[in-house]
Amino acid sequence: MQNSTCQAVGECRVPEHAVLPQPLYREVVQFIESLPQKEGHLVTVLHKAQSVFGYLPIEVQQFVADHMEVPLAQVYGVVSFYTFFTMVPKGKYPISVCMGTACFVKGADKVVHAFKEQLKIDIGDVTPDGRFSIDTLRCVGGCALAPIVMVGEKVYGNVTPGQVKKILAEY
Repeated sequence: MQNSTCQAVGECRVPEHAVLPQPLYREVVQFIESLPQKEGHLVTVLHKAQSVFGYLPIEVQQFVADHMEVPLAQVYGVVSFYTFFTMVPKGKYPISVCMGTACFVKGADKVVHAFKEQLKIDIGDVTPDGRFSIDTLRCVGGCALAPIVMVGEKVYGNVTPGQVKKILAEY
């Protein structure tokens, strides 16, 4: 662990200038300590960290690197390689539109456009109130329901641009 970047807080070492809440760091440390071994579990730990923090900024990546005893470059390499990891904050209700072949052919691009118009943001952005963000996915494996939209973990199938306003109203 790099003492120059961490400050002791109970059983957990958080970055000295941590912007994110300290209890969240403790949750990640407890998860790491529950593993039978650290080796081979970096992706699992990053999933946990992202579920706890909502995203993986460099501060969290350094924290994970320190506690997993791996170089920051290795953590960054994993985070930047896999598309399910994000280094930027998402909205409270992240919207993901599938752009796989079946979804695209059935109008997913028009659905994306409708979300962008309703929320007045672009892909990758977050609404000013922090409620929504929009991203696209390659394929979610539900081609029979194309086009598919996910809001958080909730899946919507056969979505049309006309349904976008109703979907947003649920949140």
